[in-house]
Amino acid sequence: MSESMKSVLNTDSYDRRRFSQLLEMSDKLKEIEKLGNKYFPSFQPLMGDLWAGLFKMKPELLEEVPAELEMNRQLMEKLMADDGYSDFREFTRLDDFAAALGTTKYSETVLCWVKEQADQNQEMADALQQLMNGEQGASQQAAEALSAALSQNGKTLSRMLSQAAQEAMEAKENVQSLLGGMQAGSGDSELKKVPLKDQLLLAEKLSRDKKLREIAAWAGRMKVIANRKQRSKHKDSTSRNGIRLGKDIEQLLPMELGSYASPISKMDFLRRYAEGQTLQYDTKGHEQLGKGPIILCLDQSGSMRNQDTISKGFALALMSIARKQRRDFAWIPFSTYASDPIIYERGKMGVQDMIQLATVFLNGGTRFTSPLEKAADVIKQSRFNQADIIFVTDGESRVNDEFLNTWSELREKKGFSVLSLLLGTESIQGVRGFSNRIVKASSFKDESVYQAFEV
Repeated sequence: MSESMKSVLNTDSYDRRRFSQLLEMSDKLKEIEKLGNKYFPSFQPLMGDLWAGLFKMKPELLEEVPAELEMNRQLMEKLMADDGYSDFREFTRLDDFAAALGTTKYSETVLCWVKEQADQNQEMADALQQLMNGEQGASQQAAEALSAALSQNGKTLSRMLSQAAQEAMEAKENVQSLLGGMQAGSGDSELKKVPLKDQLLLAEKLSRDKKLREIAAWAGRMKVIANRKQRSKHKDSTSRNGIRLGKDIEQLLPMELGSYASPISKMDFLRRYAEGQTLQYDTKGHEQLGKGPIILCLDQSGSMRNQDTISKGFALALMSIARKQRRDFAWIPFSTYASDPIIYERGKMGVQDMIQLATVFLNGGTRFTSPLEKAADVIKQSRFNQADIIFVTDGESRVNDEFLNTWSELREKKGFSVLSLLLGTESIQGVRGFSNRIVKASSFKDESVYQAFEV
């Protein structure tokens, strides 16, 4: 069969080439393909059609297909007539990543359903075996057996496809939560900065790793809160410094709003607004560029294990602030001793970095001096002053006076500040000597913790 005849849709050479590239990128797709090819020989072309059906602008079934693709045509016809298919295509159309996720879930689902039918119906099992053996007339027999199975159990397949679509959408949302920024609607633009192969790798890791999914959920929630805190901070720090021309609706002068409300001057207002010539307040907020790194010293002693996932969601939210402010982000996990700082330049994190962050937990006791020494090294190496250190712990430790004197000298020279978050502990004695501000909280779920997002 020629390459152009391996599809039951109106695909072209680009569609087939693009799917082949996706197949090479995704270990999960290759795994499903290998398993599916054991059940019927046209499974790989079916996967390509599932992808084209989700990705193409206007996928259409061909009127006539070769006998060996009749099973594919029936399955695609069933899928494309399904109630949720059109809605799901709004999510996947012209979106490489979403369409790849959908193809993975749909392919897995269709294969699972076909296997179930073969297990429950001997006629179906025999027809598929004959098809795999290449027996004459097997394509027609398999197609007839599939048609009967769809008539009897098509509703089960519909329910399974609906669940698969939901899982694909959740998978993309989780990847966006992990890799995206704080601002609503910025997830897709952030994802486009990450190679598609890495997006698929992370999605596959998420599907297997419950802990990573929990971190993604917490990261998403924390970033929303961080964005709210940053917006509030910017609003509070913004002052009016005269009048300028522009098109920022929030800063328009009252007289301009009056011009818009008047039928006589409305068209003139719209023309000037479109050209950026309307009068508005000139505002100026505190400059964020040129500030030192955001440093998170995160307690990973044994007592912090039950807060590990939420603590990493908190770390990712802080990292998104660093990315927005174009500041380096340093992560220093500690227990009895501190790990070497992991520095993410301008808050940017790769997929392997994400997996590493999710899997690291030190355990052990609690000692403050070691992470502070590591933080001091990061500050000394930065060409910028005004670093922000967030020190999180649920324990106590003594820091000697000699270190505190050195710490104070460095703080005077580099102008950094330290916010210590004490989780579930009353004593401030251990952190008092090196902190600018101390916040007590019962856990990361306590709203007082969110003061850290005002850096």
